[in-house]
Amino acid sequence: MQIPPEVKTYKLHSSLIWFDENGILFSSPILNVTPSTNMEDIKKEMDILRGIIGKEKVCLVAESHPKSKPPAKEHRDFIAEEINSVIKALAVITNSPVSKMIANLFFGLKPPPYPTKMFSNQKDAVEWIKQYL
Repeated sequence: MQIPPEVKTYKLHSSLIWFDENGILFSSPILNVTPSTNMEDIKKEMDILRGIIGKEKVCLVAESHPKSKPPAKEHRDFIAEEINSVIKALAVITNSPVSKMIANLFFGLKPPPYPTKMFSNQKDAVEWIKQYL
């Protein structure tokens, strides 16, 4: 994904996030950083994310990280619960068969209570998620 030059970005451990003019939250991976699988780091990331987005749930367009690995069950359950509290709808962008498999596994084992769909490009992901604003 291309980060627009005029937006304010926030750095998380393995991604950059920003809001567009519609209030959609975007997340793009930092490619030279491997996502953390440590529970303490995951909790810190969620605290930082909550501080950025505030109390309202957001629509998220997230590009999958090519170095993602399937999380352990305890992490998966924690992440699912935490994300449920901040996400209104989720569009995942990926062209990687491995990333698609990981996302399908994650959402298959712990189906989210919010709309979720996978895309191969940002344009289609944004068009789909706009209905949930």
